[in-house]
Amino acid sequence: MSDKTPRGRAKRTLWWLLALTLALTAALGVGVATGQTDGVPKLALDLEGGTQMVLAPQVSGGQQATEEQLGQAVEIIRQRVDGSGVSEAEIATQGGSNVVVSLPGIPDERTRQLIQASADMEFRSVLSIAGGDPVPEEERTALEDFPQPEGEPANGSDPAWITPELAAEFEAMDCAAELANPNREPKPADQGTVACQPADEERGMPAIKYLLGPVEVKGTEIADADYGMTQSPTGVSTNQWAVNLSFTNEGTEKFREVTTRLTPFADGDPRKQFAVLLDGAVITAPQSNAVITDGRAQITGSFTELTAQGLAEQLSYGALPISFEIQSEQQISATLGSDQLRMGLIAGLIGLILVAIYSFFQYRVLGLVTIASLVVAGVLTYLAIVLLGWSDNYRLSLAGIAGIIVAIGLTADSFIVYFERIKDELRSGQSLEAAVELGWARAKRTITASKAVNLLAAVVLYFVAVGNVRGFAFTLGLTAVADLIVIFMFTHPVMRLLAQTRFFGGGHRWSGLDPSLLGVEPLYKGAGQVRAFRPRAAAAANGAGANGGGKAARRSTRSAKEAERRQTIAERRRAERQEQLAGTPVGEALSSRPGSSTTLSPAEADQAGRRPRGGSHAAGPDTIRTQDGEDSK
Repeated sequence: MSDKTPRGRAKRTLWWLLALTLALTAALGVGVATGQTDGVPKLALDLEGGTQMVLAPQVSGGQQATEEQLGQAVEIIRQRVDGSGVSEAEIATQGGSNVVVSLPGIPDERTRQLIQASADMEFRSVLSIAGGDPVPEEERTALEDFPQPEGEPANGSDPAWITPELAAEFEAMDCAAELANPNREPKPADQGTVACQPADEERGMPAIKYLLGPVEVKGTEIADADYGMTQSPTGVSTNQWAVNLSFTNEGTEKFREVTTRLTPFADGDPRKQFAVLLDGAVITAPQSNAVITDGRAQITGSFTELTAQGLAEQLSYGALPISFEIQSEQQISATLGSDQLRMGLIAGLIGLILVAIYSFFQYRVLGLVTIASLVVAGVLTYLAIVLLGWSDNYRLSLAGIAGIIVAIGLTADSFIVYFERIKDELRSGQSLEAAVELGWARAKRTITASKAVNLLAAVVLYFVAVGNVRGFAFTLGLTAVADLIVIFMFTHPVMRLLAQTRFFGGGHRWSGLDPSLLGVEPLYKGAGQVRAFRPRAAAAANGAGANGGGKAARRSTRSAKEAERRQTIAERRRAERQEQLAGTPVGEALSSRPGSSTTLSPAEADQAGRRPRGGSHAAGPDTIRTQDGEDSK
């Protein structure tokens, strides 16, 4: 049977936190063992250095790229790079004619293609298929021997698109030379054309050439794209990667017409297929096995995980208005380097030491709970940053380190709120165990609201900012989540356990919960009396008499001073009024404000325990003097 006492719940929560930490550590250990990560955070461009590429725009017809085109290209490249997991990249225009891309580390070939490719995507119906090699010249059909098309084409699958010239081009096409040519001409959108699909060495598939109809669906009519494993109708994974597409309203209607026409063709008929072209090359040519009416299609074919991911990213972020060529590439050193990184870490250490000093000064040994909580939060944050660097290529910049340093103070603030709520409950006469529970009930709402505001600010800043500012926002939000985990799963359970120890529960003077320092006394003492703090002199005198020595007197003086300092405003005002009543004649003490006075009758004075001075009002009606000095009877 599970222990449902506060002590039992606290232990279970701590075990769950330990399990979470061990799970994250085990995941990191797997990455280190398999060589996929070195167990330390990846550094961004400003701390590690990287590669700078200057991209020159390639515009058809030799025209000059416009400023609008360059600006749009910068935004799309930034989205592609961020989507590929390369964080903290710097992308900007240079001189109004080039685009400069600075990436941390050394980019791989896939990232280079992601930056350069315009991702101009087209859907065309397939008319004929052949191997990627050209037909030998001696075996080629003479141009005049090709049949002439009969009439105008009725749709994208009509063989009337095949002219003698197009048929001759199809026979002579050499896919190896075509795909190796970086300056190949764009395919005409409103005519039939010939295109090649590159060989897939991993799957052992040779290059294939296609004779295609006109463009029927454009890439701009794709609303979104992602990738994943295909599943059978029973929900079992087929271990085949696929790209999932969703079309716009206009694209949905066009694609419905295409699949309605292609699906009835027999299996094996090339006209049952439609080719997907990316920058003039066929990336896949799947068969249409069903009519797609909802605009949600799935492309399968010779995809690996990387090729499926790359295609999905390119399609998701749209086509570049222009293509680019890497004009120059060079390695750049860290703009801040190891010295600035060391100074940032020293600044964080200084901040942590200052928080520790304040915690020990304010809370004595209870400050150890603050330090331990900060250590746990630091461990969770470190593991999260390293794992994100491994899984999503997250890189830590100096701005990110600044976010972590700021989070030290924000995290300590949560503990201060909690501890002060506990001390408030102790001052009201609660035991420590009750004070922990009641204080937590009040503090957790404040802490949750505070962290929700921090997290909301970090999310907004992350999405509206670019560059290094996003690194600051990310670490600020990450540490806010870690803070909530620590305060709920570590700090509060530890306080539950400490409340049952003699050192803290007994109010040891070094525990930070000493009743004499907190002024613990019942607020209402009965007979109309409320709690009042003794003056320091009286507390010192009583302490000296009771203990018989200067040491006890000094301790009592410190306790009285601390208790007086921690009085609430209402308690301080009540004590001042009581001192006035104790040392001032009644007639003067009851004066409500300067310039006005209220004098009691003899009977009322007798009831108050003191007769008014002077006896001038021993007889006659009561007189009330107004602010203007006039008498009213």
